[in-house]
Amino acid sequence: MYGAQGDLGAAVDRLADPLNDPLPGQQPTGWVQEPYGGPEDVYGAYSAPEVPQQQHPSHQQYPHQQQYPHQQYPPRQEPQEWYDPEGYRRDWYGQQQDPYTPAQQQAAPYAPQQQAYVPEQQPYLPEPHAYVPEPRGYDAPPQRRIAEPEPDFAYATEPDGSGGPVGPGDDGDRDGAPEPVRTGGRAERRKGAKGAKGRAPAGAAAKESTGVVVSRLVGELFITFGVVMLLFVTYQLWWTNVRAGMQADGATHSLQDGWEKAKKDGAKPAGAFEPGQGFAIMHIPKLDVKVPVAEGIDKHKVLDRGMVGHYADGGLKTAMPGDKQGNFAVAGHRNTHGEPFRYVNKLVKGDKIVVETQDTFYTYEMTSLLPQTPPSNVGVIQPVPPGSGFTKPGRYITLTTCTPEFTSTYRLIVWGKMVEERPRSKGMPTALGG
Repeated sequence: MYGAQGDLGAAVDRLADPLNDPLPGQQPTGWVQEPYGGPEDVYGAYSAPEVPQQQHPSHQQYPHQQQYPHQQYPPRQEPQEWYDPEGYRRDWYGQQQDPYTPAQQQAAPYAPQQQAYVPEQQPYLPEPHAYVPEPRGYDAPPQRRIAEPEPDFAYATEPDGSGGPVGPGDDGDRDGAPEPVRTGGRAERRKGAKGAKGRAPAGAAAKESTGVVVSRLVGELFITFGVVMLLFVTYQLWWTNVRAGMQADGATHSLQDGWEKAKKDGAKPAGAFEPGQGFAIMHIPKLDVKVPVAEGIDKHKVLDRGMVGHYADGGLKTAMPGDKQGNFAVAGHRNTHGEPFRYVNKLVKGDKIVVETQDTFYTYEMTSLLPQTPPSNVGVIQPVPPGSGFTKPGRYITLTTCTPEFTSTYRLIVWGKMVEERPRSKGMPTALGG
């Protein structure tokens, strides 16, 4: 029917493909050369003349690259297939895209293959401030040593208590191995050991408990007594001085305020004073003492309030500083309750003692000291005291206090005589910085 084999192929190529042929009335555009340079295209027309390929200078060194510029080795031989005008390879199973069509090869015979850019993956590195926990090993709990259990049996001993082990199967064969005898446990062994040593009498436990209780009670009493004594000593040596000092200061200010008021009113000094009433202020510059003087030597009303008391009761009545003749005798605490005469034993001959009243300053000069005398020696406050060195009546002063310190067994006596009588209108005496 067909004159040549080529006619049969042309007739087959012109058969309609219902899947890939264009719609009726549309003509295929362009032409596509056969895969390997056939003389005709799919529609029977002659192909465009083949463009001569130019050799790249680098191809002269490798002959096989001159023949196949895009590949190192000859391309794989594929069966002849058809291509549509769009550049897709066609076979009997549908269209497939061919990246190297003859048209592309003719247009750019030496164009190298372009590969998609794939970014290089960097290893993950934590940020500088990121917290990376440190690996922790296994913390093994501390090991506790387990004590080996004691055996619940003991070796039997001979009846005489000598402690020799009894051998198996005989009575007292010391050559054999000791035979363990079950005793019933640790508690029974302890009871047996206590019974072997001998038990205490029945009432010993009760007596021991009573002794412990009594000892504890006595210890608590001693502790309580010690605390009470400590508080008492603190009260006597510290708190009484604080309280008496405040009371004496109050009495001194009260006297000075009364004198100022009397001076403004023009009132005259009183000739007599009630017991416990202050009427003068005593200064001992060497000892830095400034203490009020009250009428009487009552312990609670005068002496314990930090003041100096004037002997003015009954048979112990003495002269006042303003008298023209006599012995002005006073008493004061040496320890506790303000202790105004604490250091009178340090006075020496010539030291000044000043008595300040409402209208006059009386200055005395220390002459002698009696370190110790019994409390019954009242002659020390007489108008002319024996042992003072005075031989005739005059204007004297006597200071009395307890000795030794912190006791009232004896009395310490200091005597002096008046050396100056100065009205207040003339100012303070020289002994007080006037």
